[in-house]
Amino acid sequence: MEPIKLSSKKKMRNTLFISFLVLTCLIGRIGYIQLVQGDELSTMAYQQQTLDRNINPKRGTIYDATGKKVLAVSSTVETVTVNPGNIAKEDKEKVAKILADIFELDYEKMLKKVTKRSSIETIVKKVEKEKTDKLRIEMEKNGITTGINIDEDTKRYYPYSTIASQIIGFCGSDNQGLDGIEAKYDSELKGKQGAIRRHTDAKGREMGEEGESYIAAIDGNDLVLTIDLSIQSIAEKYLEEVCIDNSCTDGGNVVIMNPQNGDILAMATYPNYNLNKPYEPYTDELREAWESMEQSEKTKNLQAVWRNKAIADTYEPGSVFKLITASAAIEEGLVTDIDKEGQFCCTGGIEVAGVRIKCWRHYRPHGSESLRLGLMNSCNPVFIGLGQQLGIQKYYSYLNKFRLLNITGIDLPGEANSIFLAENKAGPVELATISFGQRFEITPIQLVTAVSAIANGGNSIGPRIVKQIVNSETKEIQDVPVKTNGTVISKETSEKVLSMMESVVSEGTGKNAKVAGYRIGGKTGTSEDGVNTNKYVTSFCGVAPIDNPQVVVLVTLYNPTGEGGHQGGGVAAPVGGQIFSEILPYLEVSQGNEEEVEMIEEIQAPDLLGKTLEEAEKLVKESEIELVAENQEEEIDKQNTVVKTQVPNAGIMIKKGSKIYISY
Repeated sequence: MEPIKLSSKKKMRNTLFISFLVLTCLIGRIGYIQLVQGDELSTMAYQQQTLDRNINPKRGTIYDATGKKVLAVSSTVETVTVNPGNIAKEDKEKVAKILADIFELDYEKMLKKVTKRSSIETIVKKVEKEKTDKLRIEMEKNGITTGINIDEDTKRYYPYSTIASQIIGFCGSDNQGLDGIEAKYDSELKGKQGAIRRHTDAKGREMGEEGESYIAAIDGNDLVLTIDLSIQSIAEKYLEEVCIDNSCTDGGNVVIMNPQNGDILAMATYPNYNLNKPYEPYTDELREAWESMEQSEKTKNLQAVWRNKAIADTYEPGSVFKLITASAAIEEGLVTDIDKEGQFCCTGGIEVAGVRIKCWRHYRPHGSESLRLGLMNSCNPVFIGLGQQLGIQKYYSYLNKFRLLNITGIDLPGEANSIFLAENKAGPVELATISFGQRFEITPIQLVTAVSAIANGGNSIGPRIVKQIVNSETKEIQDVPVKTNGTVISKETSEKVLSMMESVVSEGTGKNAKVAGYRIGGKTGTSEDGVNTNKYVTSFCGVAPIDNPQVVVLVTLYNPTGEGGHQGGGVAAPVGGQIFSEILPYLEVSQGNEEEVEMIEEIQAPDLLGKTLEEAEKLVKESEIELVAENQEEEIDKQNTVVKTQVPNAGIMIKKGSKIYISY
């Protein structure tokens, strides 16, 4: 046998080495794929071999405070999708026509979808079952068993359309909350998606039913609000009336709060919008101009009406803020006897750091006053003087105690904070204007929360909109805790301020808020909406019943331009009275004195328009009605001066002894 040559042995050795090296690399690669990339590739393979369809959960229901009236609910609808690979080639045109006819869609677009090389295509979302039932009939009639999927879905529905629209908010097409409670509590309401999974081949065709798996959706949790639908409806009714009657160009809002637990019983904003059609114009004027509007202008108008002015917009509160100054002054012992005559004296104005600040009735000064009379007359110099005695540091400490320097933390999105000059930059003039409610801005929710602290024996409670969360699976109820902010003033101070507020309504500027048989306190306010804008904000804040406060009502009207003028006592106070007259009986608040019901007589407001002041005074004399002129001067020719406007209007039922505000 001829021996193997050395060169041949070398070639064999090299071949064996190379083979071993290749085999080692292959084994290493297999090990890397199996051990390192195994989970990732397994997931990718599963995704490629399965066909997933999401199952949307039912969004949680939103109830009013009674837990019975539904404010927002998800109704059952269906979504239609197709798997093009599972539709036979000869059926594609037929399927496209069926889909186009039933759902009123373009045939060419449907044909493109059913012939597309993809695993799944969406045809329609959130359609009523009536239409999908027609599709089921057509599928059965034509023997189409695969390729068309009809899955249950949900659609948000608001039974009361416009009621509490700025509070509740709305959802997008993907079931996500976009505004209001829907956005703030989206994580509680939205639930968890489920899915249907089926195994498919490389082309997306189903490989039978044996591999199908179903993962159930988990519905969202329900919410019980503090909003009482009946009280909310009352607030919205009277707010709409006053905004229309008084031509409030920038709308208005009403906030009603329970001072004992912080529950917001109503939060009305005018104008409002239809929650079921949030992207459509909401006034006749807008509907006429909508088609010709630029998209940016449409968006601006929609965002304006979605905005909850009670928490998102700031304003000068005016004389309502005198309640804060009075509370601080009494608490600090600057006033011990609120009925002490001659403690204050109004001379028509007061000089502060070289600047003379006038009383609103500078033309006929109030003269000698007690603190009670000062609040009843809404006399600026009284409260400027108290502010000076308190000093900047002490006054700002009370602003902080009343939580007027911070947001309230109400559980709604978009809350704005107040705008005060920094304490270290505030001088004597700034302190003076703050003392009677001007040259700073707060939100209505901040003011109603501060007044609620006075009504609640001096204890501050934070506002809340949601009081309970109900688990969709276990039905377990979770109470949203009441937020306590500590004691602001003593109970004794609280009682004195409430007593003065009652006098404001019984005899002072808030007379038009009287309700027969009930003890109501309040304070009116009028302020400029900005500097030199010639716009005004008029307001009234009321508390009832005085002996055991259960509700605080704040009415805020932006730029009333009607014939009734812009004074809080003439425009806003009557709205407060109307609201109290309905919600107090509804809440079963007991009346103070049944005899009082008989004693307070209602009469029709006389028609004073076009009459001279002399004639007007004769007309109201018998009814003990007081005429209050907005533009009164010291020297008036009553025989030749004619009344141009009056509030309330002629024919409206008012209490005997009420005030009628006139201008000439």
